[in-house]
Amino acid sequence: MKRWIPFMKSDPEVAVVRLSGMISASGRGTLNDASLAPLIDKAFSRGKPAAVALQINSPGGSPVQSSLIGARIRRMAEEKNVPVFAFVEDVAASGGYWLASAADEIFADDSSVVGSVGVISASFGAHELLARYGVERRVYTAGRSKSMLDPFRPEQPEDVERLKRLLEDIHTNFKEHVTRRRGARLAEGRDLFTGEVWLGRSAVELGLIDGIGHMKPVLRDRFGDKVRFRSYGARKSLLSRLGAQMMDDALQSVEERSAFAQYGL
Repeated sequence: MKRWIPFMKSDPEVAVVRLSGMISASGRGTLNDASLAPLIDKAFSRGKPAAVALQINSPGGSPVQSSLIGARIRRMAEEKNVPVFAFVEDVAASGGYWLASAADEIFADDSSVVGSVGVISASFGAHELLARYGVERRVYTAGRSKSMLDPFRPEQPEDVERLKRLLEDIHTNFKEHVTRRRGARLAEGRDLFTGEVWLGRSAVELGLIDGIGHMKPVLRDRFGDKVRFRSYGARKSLLSRLGAQMMDDALQSVEERSAFAQYGL
């Protein structure tokens, strides 16, 4: 009732946005800018939140979607003049750390996995398999680079060099983002951009995060015991809740499980 009574100060409220899963432009249940935009916008705009808290548990994924989501968070934070706190659960690695570093302060558990500031591209080569079974590959292109890194033909050195340049450019963007957001808090004399990961305490010492702590205790200490929490999360469709598209969910679960497994989770 206090919020509706004139001249009576209401208890502070923190909007909580959960960012859990792989980051990808497509796929149900993945993190992407299109699906998160209404949640993020509402979290910053509904009422007058004292802060926005990001609960992050992500092994990463698309660098573009990571950038779009992070930029949206910063844009809304500056427009509404609202501080942002990130709380890492199991992992904030690669794109997951990109999202965390969009916050003003980052906290994690002692055993949280943090970092992996790097870029990876993985594929396979099946040309020998095709040759063994007498399968002929027929590809016609206009533009000599159109079939770059085709997994069904032998790897070409010029294609590999071209891919490495692309990966280096994305890595540079990632490093610039982290440096811009973390600034002087990053440890001097350490290369933090090798793709390595660290656990909570080490991440604090390196300046990748600001402290060890969990969401409610940290924010109650910051805003008082009467602080209220309002959660914003994606709603599952009726079909999803009834168990439809189970095969798609199973395949996505395997892919996500594999991504988390990189960090022993």
